Amino acid sequence: MPIKKLDDGRYIVDIRPTGRNGKRIRRTFSKKTEAIAFERYTLSHAGKIGKDIDRRTLNDLLELWWMYHGITLKNAEIEHRQLTNTIADLGNPQLSRFNKLTLLNYRSARLMKGIAAATINRDLYRLSGMLSALSKLEFFCGENPINGLPSLKENRAEMTFLSHDEIKKLLHHLTGDYKLVALLCISTGARWDEAATLRGEQVINGRVTFLETKNGKTRTVPISTELQELIKTKPTGRLFDVVYNTFRYQIKKVKTDLPRGQATHVLRHTFASHFMMNGGNIVALQEILGHASIQQTMIYAHLSPDYMQFAITLNPLRGGVSL
Repeated sequence: MPIKKLDDGRYIVDIRPTGRNGKRIRRTFSKKTEAIAFERYTLSHAGKIGKDIDRRTLNDLLELWWMYHGITLKNAEIEHRQLTNTIADLGNPQLSRFNKLTLLNYRSARLMKGIAAATINRDLYRLSGMLSALSKLEFFCGENPINGLPSLKENRAEMTFLSHDEIKKLLHHLTGDYKLVALLCISTGARWDEAATLRGEQVINGRVTFLETKNGKTRTVPISTELQELIKTKPTGRLFDVVYNTFRYQIKKVKTDLPRGQATHVLRHTFASHFMMNGGNIVALQEILGHASIQQTMIYAHLSPDYMQFAITLNPLRGGVSL
């Protein structure tokens, strides 16, 4: 019996609220009603018994993440800086007070400051990844409140690409290694970092193998003999001496109406857009760009000459204007 009357008239509560192997709790009361109330309260809060309150802050976890995991990542310094900023915006809460309400207030405050939903979502995905990594390393055993939190609805990013005249104008404007990097990006769909860090040993037999990719997976793209002769100026070592901000500035001088955040990336969009307009295969494009999902590549599908052409031939008028 959990409650037993003693010889002196008092009542003792003797229970193991978390099971046979759990913590044993014994308390003595002068009244049976007090013993019953204690028993009910203890059983209703059984899940919290034996658990210490985690008074560490998110910054404390960030230090652990950096020491045992973060420092090994490709973009370690960038990831650390972005996590630091996110935690500061959250107010560096104790883990015992880090919950969905905290996150909801954080999101609302950021939205009111004009921060894009996509940026807020990425910040929380990154923070959730930090907690998941620490959980695997057994430095964090609590609940991750980001799990189950619906993402904010994101506006589709505006996408643009260079026309043939704009490509000609850009290549005429650029010189030296900056022109070579532009040629490489337009010919292969490479990202800026992938092209700018290319080494001679990565260009072999009419193929370029990109190693410094966003998802960490290598990919190989064929190039023309003419382009290979231009860019492969030495057999080994970095091929280009270029600075991102200089390259970005030169592109924006040629294409003044670029959407925000698409300075160098416009060259990747240009390759993909013209690839589809020239009749390219969407699955082949996914492979060339290195997209993990075909859904990422589908944003270019509408540029294909055959895209949805059956809307003309299969409509009730069969492409005409009368029956």
